[in-house]
Amino acid sequence: MNQRYVITGTDTDIGKTVFAAALTAALDAYYWKPVQAGLEGETDSQAVLRLSGVGADKVLPEKFRLNTPASPHFAAAKDGVTIAAGDLAVPQVEGHLVIEGAGGALVPINDELLFADLFALWKLPVIIVASTKLGTINHSLMTIEALRSRGVPVFGMAFIGGEIADSQDTICRIGGVPQLGRLPIIDNLSAQTLSTAFRAHFTISDFGI
Repeated sequence: MNQRYVITGTDTDIGKTVFAAALTAALDAYYWKPVQAGLEGETDSQAVLRLSGVGADKVLPEKFRLNTPASPHFAAAKDGVTIAAGDLAVPQVEGHLVIEGAGGALVPINDELLFADLFALWKLPVIIVASTKLGTINHSLMTIEALRSRGVPVFGMAFIGGEIADSQDTICRIGGVPQLGRLPIIDNLSAQTLSTAFRAHFTISDFGI
């Protein structure tokens, strides 16, 4: 059975794309970033291609490529673009699929639609990526509540950073979600070092493989 997962974060710049690349590699999955806001430097799709080692054909083109590195609703307005939920139908692929949102679950896509609302329409299992830094309990539990209040199935938590066992356990206990694993900060990040770290800290069978 082909698995489809949505990756969201508790904040921006916490390692969500790195985790998405690791999961894409582990599942030999397709990857899709529906909305890319900010085109200078390496985009998230380019980073996943570099860090996952999957073929270029498995990194699907973004539906929207916006110039400004900002919330998609703001970046789209600056580009004179309107994004509607109907524009972001989940691609149909023959294989596993990893979809990455932008920033956190409550990031706006337009003036009325948040990513969490889009996830509710998709009805796909969502993996929440959280840093282990101070503040993660609050951010993580709020993200879980925001998703659950919309009927979004939360598949589990994936942590990034040094092990903070109490924080990780507290989030998963109070939030009632599985703890999938934790990616440490990786020196000399590459497709090989990322794959090695993922397999050392996650169990691939937990993802239905």
